[in-house]
Amino acid sequence: MLKIGLTGGIASGKSLVSARLRKLGAVLIDADALAREVVEPGTPGLAGVVAEFGEDIVDAEGRLDRARLGAIVFAEPDRREALNAIIHPRVRERAAAMLATAKPGDIVVQDIPLLVETGQGSSFHLVVVVDATDEERIRRMTEIRRMTVEDAVSRMAAQAGRDERLAAADIVLDNSGTVEDVNELVETLWEERLAPFARNLAAGRPAPRAGGPVLSPPNSDWPVQAERLLARIRRASPEVLGADHIGSTAVPCLPAKDVIDLQVSVSSLEAADRIARALGEAGFPLQEASARDAPKPPDLDPSAWQKRFHRSADPGRPANVHVRVLGSPGWRYALLFRDWLRANSDAVRMYADMKQELAALHGGDHRTLEYAEAKEPWFTEVAWPLMDAWARSSGWQPPSYPMAQG
Repeated sequence: MLKIGLTGGIASGKSLVSARLRKLGAVLIDADALAREVVEPGTPGLAGVVAEFGEDIVDAEGRLDRARLGAIVFAEPDRREALNAIIHPRVRERAAAMLATAKPGDIVVQDIPLLVETGQGSSFHLVVVVDATDEERIRRMTEIRRMTVEDAVSRMAAQAGRDERLAAADIVLDNSGTVEDVNELVETLWEERLAPFARNLAAGRPAPRAGGPVLSPPNSDWPVQAERLLARIRRASPEVLGADHIGSTAVPCLPAKDVIDLQVSVSSLEAADRIARALGEAGFPLQEASARDAPKPPDLDPSAWQKRFHRSADPGRPANVHVRVLGSPGWRYALLFRDWLRANSDAVRMYADMKQELAALHGGDHRTLEYAEAKEPWFTEVAWPLMDAWARSSGWQPPSYPMAQG
């Protein structure tokens, strides 16, 4: 199934978006609704809240007095943490039980107000943030919910800041306009990204790509996007020893195809095969079960350059995942090449010129294979002597990772 984490600040319009997604066919798991369920009269959750906050926290009918509780926890952060410790584990347990009933091909949307604050982003294939300006949210709270400005600001301060939420987002839905505006955004997102992504996952296939190489200007958001993907990969299996952003999108100031390259470190090719399913479920299905990098100096034995190759199933964020054995020649070359470029602006310019020339030559191709093959002589004849000399003079060492246990 495709798992979507939906979040947004108070009064951003998240409920409107979740309702539209459900109408389009999503399975909705609403954390707010579950949070109310787990403190219904007679539940262990309510008993825990009463034990922490006292008998006065329930009304004459034995129900939780939410207004009284809200006034306490929004004024006292320590008390809010105590409440979260009671509520959140029970909500997660209930959500997990609902998630277990979803079917392959389903799009499951988990509406979680505190998704960013609780660090749950890597649990989802995509994080969708519903956004509106602070000024607009305050207006909604004061005019629609009849809060005072002070109360509105206090509620906002109790959540992650807007910048922190946006940094965690794979997708941002701007809800500063009309209901019709945001509904149109949701429908476009569903048709162009969520539904195709879900179909690709269910079929175990990467998102299709076509066309020759198109180089994009350097994008400072590429590393941020890569880190979100890496967090999902690291979570996929304990046999993932390490995961790194490599390739051109990992180098500042370098034009690149808008495809993020990632390297996964494993203990052996057998381990790479064992984690193939987990990577596929995380959103990166296997593309080639027995791939190989072009051999480069100093080790030209083709058998030493074996790897497994996965690609993203997400049509909105192309990514390549190279699964290589820790310490193998291909693993080392990818990391050294990235770090050499990062440390040498002249090398960046030289590589960029070569890429631009070949991209122009192969721009009319139906795929990028010919472009990639055309770069290989440069990697061997030009880049290798320079990067090897730099590694020796700088004392460069690749990163080290703990080996898998057991």
